[in-house]
Amino acid sequence: GDHRTTPTLMRRFATRHRFSEWDGSLDAAVAADDVLGAMADDLMEHGDLRWAMRNLLSRGMPVPDGGARQGLRDMLKRLREQKRSQLDRFNLASLFKDIERQLDEVLDLEKTTIDEWLGRDDDASDENFSDQVVKQIAEDRRQQLEALPDNAAGKMQQLEKYEFLNPEAQRKYLDLLNQLRRAMAQTFFDDISKMVDNMSQGDIERMKDMLEALNDLLSKKAKGVDPDALQSHFKDFMDKFGDMFGTDRPESLEALVEQMRQQMAAAQSLLQSLTPDQRQELQSLLADRFGDPRLEAELQKLAQHMAGSASRYRFGGNEDIDLEAAMRLMSEMRQLDEAIHQVQAAERGGDLERIDRDLIEQLQGEDEARNLDDLKKLAKALEEAGYIRPNGDKWELTPRGSRMIGQRALGEIYARLRRQSLGNHALPEEGRFGERLEQTKSYEFGDPFHLHMPRTLRNAIDREGPRIPIALGEGDFEVYRSELVTSTATAMLVDLSWSMALRGSFQAAKKVALALHNLITSRYPKDSFHIIGFAAYAKELKAHDLPFLQWDEYVLGTNMQHALLLAERLLAKHACPSKNIIMISDGEPTAHLEGGRARFAYPPTAATYQATLRAVRSCTRKSIAINTFMLDADGHLRAFMNAIARINGGRVFYTTPDKLGEYILVDYVQRKRKRLAK
Repeated sequence: GDHRTTPTLMRRFATRHRFSEWDGSLDAAVAADDVLGAMADDLMEHGDLRWAMRNLLSRGMPVPDGGARQGLRDMLKRLREQKRSQLDRFNLASLFKDIERQLDEVLDLEKTTIDEWLGRDDDASDENFSDQVVKQIAEDRRQQLEALPDNAAGKMQQLEKYEFLNPEAQRKYLDLLNQLRRAMAQTFFDDISKMVDNMSQGDIERMKDMLEALNDLLSKKAKGVDPDALQSHFKDFMDKFGDMFGTDRPESLEALVEQMRQQMAAAQSLLQSLTPDQRQELQSLLADRFGDPRLEAELQKLAQHMAGSASRYRFGGNEDIDLEAAMRLMSEMRQLDEAIHQVQAAERGGDLERIDRDLIEQLQGEDEARNLDDLKKLAKALEEAGYIRPNGDKWELTPRGSRMIGQRALGEIYARLRRQSLGNHALPEEGRFGERLEQTKSYEFGDPFHLHMPRTLRNAIDREGPRIPIALGEGDFEVYRSELVTSTATAMLVDLSWSMALRGSFQAAKKVALALHNLITSRYPKDSFHIIGFAAYAKELKAHDLPFLQWDEYVLGTNMQHALLLAERLLAKHACPSKNIIMISDGEPTAHLEGGRARFAYPPTAATYQATLRAVRSCTRKSIAINTFMLDADGHLRAFMNAIARINGGRVFYTTPDKLGEYILVDYVQRKRKRLAK
């Protein structure tokens, strides 16, 4: 036989598929579909892409494995819980107990030594003269200790001039003094251990020089010195004193100032969180701990440069805390406040760049930081998939993104239909020119030669048995079935009056319009589809604009007449045998055109009814079928809609927003099936 192939077969055999190991590169595309689907309802409801994206980032979204990608709302909740946990944990008043405990240890050790010196055997011999001197010294120290003030600050001040008899007591006192010095220095500097511990007189002099140079820099900054010159001065400053700022040295004066302001605010927050008496006592404990007037003066000058706001925290826990830990706790509390503020700002504006990732990782750990990274990838995934694109300082939906929303809306409707066993498909008519189906049939004269090669060869083998060459007979040929498709022109009229939004119908109508547009462009590409919105006036809408469409909030009227006239004009452009109007509304007409202007009246006037029915008759004369889907079943409305049906011969469906999509899609496909059956 002749084994030449038709062009159709050549095209079929020319298709090749290559397979390789999956590298995960589809993850972003799949995620983009999920992201767009997660924000679609908000976009359809409010018509604002920025708001929909902001809401998505706030609430997070489900992921395919059944879990959820947590949003900013969850992050904010955890930060607040962490803050509340610290407030419920610690007792700030205990920092004084720790200082008093250390002072008691110092005094107990010193008093023990004094008692030992006073307890030596006493006789009048010259040989024991040294013992008498020792006792005299011990008695003098005892009297000094008895004269100490009751409060810790007073004791610390008096003990600075006290000469200890017990070396361990002196060491413990110096440890406590250094703690207070570190707390004082920590008011300004983050890493100050090298600056304070075991300070010699030379160290104090160098610290005074550093503070004086720093204050001079800050004065220059306040006077508006040229930034380049100021940075040069700062570099000289860090070359000389950089070792006093630890390993993480600031790169600019602004960075150093911000660091010091944060530290000072933490110290001020500690003071503000204490009672007035406790605040005064702590200030007294920290005051003049270095014993150098010039140093204290430079610190006071630095405090004036760093003046800022402080927060008050109400701690109510039972866990004790020392002074240094309290200072670190205040820094953490302020960082929590800052993180909470950043997340709140990002949630309001939809801008994740407002959030400091390092701060989130420091406070909440690497998992939370990765969650923030994942949220930042959502918009990027949408952009890479071609669903959104930047437009100036905002994002806009692309036509591809709009089509994807329509596809998902169509999928949702079909999913509901499958659950209800209401699937509808066009009936095939065998052996006629039309769209090819996957089913096959025996070839008959006049059929398009859409040959199904595997079944054709199998028929020959079944008839003749396996042999080479295969002998094909006339009865062996099997072709794909095809269905007759008649082109249709449809106009969907969507009510944009405020009552649609008030009753929750507006979003459903927009989703149905997008779904039907997607159905027609994908399954019935020869059909034409127009979308018309109407309130006081009617206007043609593009499918791409539907997600952003809003009801006419400030314009009254439901002008069905204008919508019908516009639909008639648009459908007249198409030379096809089937023309249809699908009208979605929740009320009767309350406006019509007079002299090109809308006339509104409620309750509706006879003139409005008559003008609308004239438009119906005009459409009927042009063989345009009008099918109305009403989202209300008021008695007057029923009577008017039945009048439209009697004039036009179309149908009226009374449904609810959640059923609207199924009604319209089933009706559209069924009408396609009826045309095939003719």
